[in-house]
Amino acid sequence: MSKLLNKHAGYVFLIPWLLGFLLLTLIPLVLSFYYSFTDFLMIDEPHFVGLDNYIRMFTTDFHFRDAVRVTLLYVFISVPLQIFASLVLAFILNKSVPGLAGIRAAFYVPSLLGGSVAVAILWRQIFGTNGIFNVLLYSIGLEQFSGISWIADPRYALGSLVVLRVWQFGSPMIIFLAAIKQVPTSYLEAATVDGANSFTRIVKIILPLISPIILFNLVMQIISAFRVFTEAFVISGGDGGVMNSLLVYTIHIYNIGFRQMRMGYASALSWFLVLMVAVFTVLAFIMTKKHVHYDE
Repeated sequence: MSKLLNKHAGYVFLIPWLLGFLLLTLIPLVLSFYYSFTDFLMIDEPHFVGLDNYIRMFTTDFHFRDAVRVTLLYVFISVPLQIFASLVLAFILNKSVPGLAGIRAAFYVPSLLGGSVAVAILWRQIFGTNGIFNVLLYSIGLEQFSGISWIADPRYALGSLVVLRVWQFGSPMIIFLAAIKQVPTSYLEAATVDGANSFTRIVKIILPLISPIILFNLVMQIISAFRVFTEAFVISGGDGGVMNSLLVYTIHIYNIGFRQMRMGYASALSWFLVLMVAVFTVLAFIMTKKHVHYDE
């Protein structure tokens, strides 16, 4: 009996995970795919409508177009800036000086707090009409800009959300820092002997060696950016902001599913989001194929 238990102990410990995967992931995933072809309104039985929900996206749902536009702008602007900022900081923090561990931990904190409701509320206050950002602009002589509500003005609202995203650079920064520390010092020493300066060593040696990590961070941040919700929801007040300037795709799904109770159409919107994430993930792999170098 004990031998049998020892043999199958691993499967027993997997039972909680398997139950969670089945009940919270797989079954809801299958049901949402089915509901995406129905007119499920939560209070009635779902009725099969074929591709009507998917056709509605591109024909009569004008908020869908705004949501896709805002989300793509957010992804295309915030992800490259975040990757660049985290990579630069990783190089800066790749030193061996006393107390640097505490500084690294401090730089990581925004990644822990950035997606919280509290920080989103704080961000709304900072970039409001009477916020700290406008006070700072006024103090340095930029009075003409100090009266703008950076979260309410459609011209700048998305920019404030992008800044919040870039500020959460801690997680990719730590990954970059770990990758940089794995670069063999012998390569760098040989390049130094050959006369290569710091910039050349970074461009010709370090970046090619950590290119798989750059791709990894790029893909992870693309997926995460498409899923942004809390920050945009709180900053915009839950309605997508003025002229839908902060109507990211997930807010549109929320409005359809939980405010209008049209779960069938919300499921179709969710599956289109899955398709967008998959397409841009594949594009990231294809476009970086020639620039990513793996050890043989």
